Amino acid sequence: QVQLVESGGGLVQPGGSLRLSCAASGSIFRINTMGWYRQAPGKQRELVATITSEGSTNYVDSVRGRVTISRDNARNTVFLQMNSLKPEDTGVYYCNADIMPSRWYSRDYWGQGTQVTVSS
Repeated sequence: QVQLVESGGGLVQPGGSLRLSCAASGSIFRINTMGWYRQAPGKQRELVATITSEGSTNYVDSVRGRVTISRDNARNTVFLQMNSLKPEDTGVYYCNADIMPSRWYSRDYWGQGTQVTVSS
């Protein structure tokens, strides 16, 4: 059984910073791409950033330059460092990972989500 557990959300003022973490645990043979998505109230879930197992990154235009995704492969953990936060960054942030529980197949896993609120 594979689980993704996020932490690090909270309330922050505009211009502030937050660091989200997501740790994968359970029966894991290999973790491929990991990423963060967010869902604002009344909107669809959208991609924020992804990182491959080799460290190649991709960002949505609205966060590029303010957000950095990284990962610690030894700890099966992905991070999202968010700086210069804006009210429009508010939403539930979800961790996502393409994980191989064995050498034979992979599937998508999601965390439970962590709330990020940017407000004065």
